[in-house]
Amino acid sequence: MEIWESAVVATHDFLSAEDFNYFVEAIPRDYLPNLNVYLVTEENEIVGFAAVAEDTLAMLFIHNDFRGKGYGKILCKFMKEITAFTKVDVNEQNSLARRFYENMGFRKISRSAKDNSGKNYPIIHMSL
Repeated sequence: MEIWESAVVATHDFLSAEDFNYFVEAIPRDYLPNLNVYLVTEENEIVGFAAVAEDTLAMLFIHNDFRGKGYGKILCKFMKEITAFTKVDVNEQNSLARRFYENMGFRKISRSAKDNSGKNYPIIHMSL
């Protein structure tokens, strides 16, 4: 969760404090136990993680101290190789993530007004 918190604080300035606290509790309780989570490390230190649900990249987070060093690309490419996922959902307000996925070959296919938790954070659905 330290990695998730570091990444979210750096990239999700649109997230309310109440919703941040909701996800701090929900992710380890409701999400992570139901996913196979893969890690990327540097010198035996975990710097990021990702997970796929069916054909969708459900999460990819890199600790803020390691952002911009290629770990996201490494992890995304690895996840595509082992899971063959073809879709990703991105918060509309997270323009850095959207550009990252566009650079990885994803294109917008649709938009939802709310996230998967029913919260008012629009989601851009992307596909290869």
